[in-house]
Amino acid sequence: MGACYKLRRGLDIPLRGEALTTTSPPVSSPLYELKPPDFRQITPKLLVREGDPVLAGSPVFCDKDHPEIFFTSPVSGIIRQIVRGEKRKLTGIRILSDGKDKRLRFPVTAPEDMDVSKIRELLLFSGCWPLITRRPYGTLALPGEIPKVVHISCFDTAPLAPQYDYAFAGEYDSLQMGLRVLERLCPGKVHLALSGNTSTHSVFRKLNATTHIFSGPHPAGNPGIQIHHLYPLGKGQVAWTLTPMGLSVIGRLFIQGTFDSARMVAVTGPALIKTGYIRCPAGIQISALEDFTRKKGIDIRVISGNPLTGDSVGEEGFLGFHHQQVTFLQEGRSRELLGWARPLRLHKFSAARTYISHLAPLLGKTVRFNLDTNTNGGVRAFVLTRDYQKVLPMDIFVSFLIKAILAEDIDKMEKLGIYEVIPEDLALCEFICPSKIEIQDILQKGINLMIKEMQ
Repeated sequence: MGACYKLRRGLDIPLRGEALTTTSPPVSSPLYELKPPDFRQITPKLLVREGDPVLAGSPVFCDKDHPEIFFTSPVSGIIRQIVRGEKRKLTGIRILSDGKDKRLRFPVTAPEDMDVSKIRELLLFSGCWPLITRRPYGTLALPGEIPKVVHISCFDTAPLAPQYDYAFAGEYDSLQMGLRVLERLCPGKVHLALSGNTSTHSVFRKLNATTHIFSGPHPAGNPGIQIHHLYPLGKGQVAWTLTPMGLSVIGRLFIQGTFDSARMVAVTGPALIKTGYIRCPAGIQISALEDFTRKKGIDIRVISGNPLTGDSVGEEGFLGFHHQQVTFLQEGRSRELLGWARPLRLHKFSAARTYISHLAPLLGKTVRFNLDTNTNGGVRAFVLTRDYQKVLPMDIFVSFLIKAILAEDIDKMEKLGIYEVIPEDLALCEFICPSKIEIQDILQKGINLMIKEMQ
């Protein structure tokens, strides 16, 4: 076992609507969608046309710059629609399911008996390779690279995030097989990060791998935060990251010989009357989640992912490829007169402890809030404060990094740590930002500039 790290900086947002530890019957939907925007920095090249039949695991598109990386269908059926946006940008491939779940079969044996090149080819062709994320920049891993480390965070501290101990309780075989595959690809470089609160009976405690223990508020569960403390990345260094879901999908490929994107999804949010878990494939239509009743009489924003970093997709939208959570929030359209001048409020949350509600934990009470999407103000002057450092457990000066990005100063961006962060790592900084600046979008633009200029 590796070292133990207790992180003190961060913020746990006390949002109501955590998923109850009950699992609803599995569901399916008539339509599924595979979305190229779910994968950063790729140029999709279509391999199918409308009306073509596909099996689960059949290639649908590939990356034009790396044509060996395939993106495959989550279900069997026919290609119903090719969705395009502005300038005919490919935004989605919709698949009409036949309900038969027919799967393309791949030749597999024990990973120890396979050549490393064959394992890599299988992951690429089956559609499992996009489950591996590359640091820096948070893009797809490149097949020819050798990473410094393969890092897997086995817990999530984001608001209303799924409890991995519950979601993966029956996935030991697939998780352990996934680890065996990664050990063949990168011998001795696979590391797991566990929470200090992980149960002694957790499936993650039983996995055979090097482990590290982290505790503390969000974003302690982010892979980027953990990598920063364990093995910081410099220029020219690469790390791979996976989620336990991605590890399980890779394991099932080598156990079953098929691409199976099913995952346990946490359906959460204060706009729901009933929350819980449900098992479904990637790309399912959100409207299929009928078992989780919504509150009536309010406008609801449906988010694929968590409230800080997820994508707003709407009721007719689709679950993202990497997402294991759906969040329902009330739209915050109202404006409050002199809200900042009314501190004596028990039902309002403030990260800056402006309201008296922050005294509740001192009285031994656990208080959760019905937060909505209201930003409580618009963009204003970008001023230097120490607020960002209070919620980011990294040795990075966020204000200076953001200003360097706005100035497109690549030298300063390098010196200020752009290799170590992706947008999800600074999501809390955006949440508490007194200037209401979209920090995640700015950081992503900086990453795009780095990729363009450093190639």
